[in-house]
Amino acid sequence: MPEQITPLSILYLLLHGAGTAVAIVLFLYLLLCRGKAIAPDITPPTRLRRWAAALFGIMAMAHIWWILFYTFSNNTSSLIYGLLVAIDCMAMPLVFVGTLLTMLQDRRRPLWPVIVILTPCAVMAVLQVALPSIDLTTPNKVYGMVLLVGFIIYMVVAVRQYGRWLRDNYADLEHKEVWLSLTQLIGLMILLMSYEYTDNYVMSTLAHLTGFPLAGLLLWRVDTLKDLSTDSLTFHSEQRDTCLSKNHSHKGETSHIGQLLARHCEDTQLYLQTDLTLSQLSSAVGVNRYYLSQYFASHDTSYYEYIHDLRVRHFITHYRELAAAQEPIVAQQLAQESGYHSYSTFSTAFKQRMHKNVTDWMREEELIRNHEIPHKV
Repeated sequence: MPEQITPLSILYLLLHGAGTAVAIVLFLYLLLCRGKAIAPDITPPTRLRRWAAALFGIMAMAHIWWILFYTFSNNTSSLIYGLLVAIDCMAMPLVFVGTLLTMLQDRRRPLWPVIVILTPCAVMAVLQVALPSIDLTTPNKVYGMVLLVGFIIYMVVAVRQYGRWLRDNYADLEHKEVWLSLTQLIGLMILLMSYEYTDNYVMSTLAHLTGFPLAGLLLWRVDTLKDLSTDSLTFHSEQRDTCLSKNHSHKGETSHIGQLLARHCEDTQLYLQTDLTLSQLSSAVGVNRYYLSQYFASHDTSYYEYIHDLRVRHFITHYRELAAAQEPIVAQQLAQESGYHSYSTFSTAFKQRMHKNVTDWMREEELIRNHEIPHKV
């Protein structure tokens, strides 16, 4: 880094110190605080809090050891410099990957492949210092960028799979927040890589400035993501049970499921339970979830579509009852009473089934009540 003191270098040092303080505070908050500053009624995954705490802890230590190095040594040809670069190459990407993967609660992905593919970066960093006659800086940068692009592609595929898993197991959970967090955190990872590979104050300052809102975004994601581990474990357990019996015919098992659904879900209005899961429905009906999924598939639908059909139908029926009684109607409240935690989820489901948005449908219903247009069956 340049030795000349400039206004930009002073700004950089101030941001460096502020970033260190923020990282330490968030590390202690996630690791030690049992309460939550955001969404106190939601229980987040413990593993995600620990990984995020590790991420902020590593970031704080990196801030500290690099400022100490440049203050007391600033010898980029020393072995200490090579070791610090090697630690950064291993530690920072590892905790980033661990944090992002933990957001996807449907699978337990191993991290040992990440350690293996990051090892060459650390080795090249040490060799570059030990063997200055060999230029390994460019190969290391290229290798790091290839890994970053590969990981981004992998995470896009993984989040799409996660979205399908949510649709198959939950009727009112969205994964758009995971997409948002993924995009922003990968952006932070790119900035940090550029920060690692350059001594330019402008790039380093930009990385620090961007880091503050992204740290807040990660904190929001950690505190607001619901813990789905119980249903995930049930899912894998029932998959194993299914594998043991997959050669047996299930036609007899699915023939009476429609009657059980009508009795235990539709008549009891179980579908109004917010965040009702496929596991909970199968338990209430008394049918293995594998056979329940097969029943839905045989009727060209899914658990997700089945629950939304019932909830939208309930919304329409309840709306017309309130309208006939000339009582005030609030669409958001009525959607919540129909089993929806998220109004945007309800709005999407409603439009898919009625082929118009909620506002237009309500306006049309009002015209029908006033006999301005004929009633449509």
